[in-house]
Amino acid sequence: QVQLVESGGGLVQPGGSLTLSCAASGSIFVVVVLGWYRQAPGKERELVATITTGGNTNYADSVKGRFTISRDNAKNTVFLQMNSLKPEDTAVYYCNADLIDSQRYARNTYWGQGTQVTVSS
Repeated sequence: QVQLVESGGGLVQPGGSLTLSCAASGSIFVVVVLGWYRQAPGKERELVATITTGGNTNYADSVKGRFTISRDNAKNTVFLQMNSLKPEDTAVYYCNADLIDSQRYARNTYWGQGTQVTVSS
């Protein structure tokens, strides 16, 4: 059993900042890739950023230069620092973990429950 628990969402004014956190716990052997995705009303879920165990990162063009993804491998935790937020960043943000579990050593993808980020004045 693997759980992803997110925190840090909320309401912020345009130009403001928020930091999201997500901790993976349970029967984990190794977390290969951690990432953040988002889904705005009426739109498909889209990639925001990912980070590998080695620290390689990938960002959506729309957030490059504004968002920073980082991780604490010892705690299986991923962070998303969001600066210069825009109204178009409003969405439910989902944590994603590509990991190998410690029971069957199977590689699967897991999702958090989502956290709302609203950028509005």
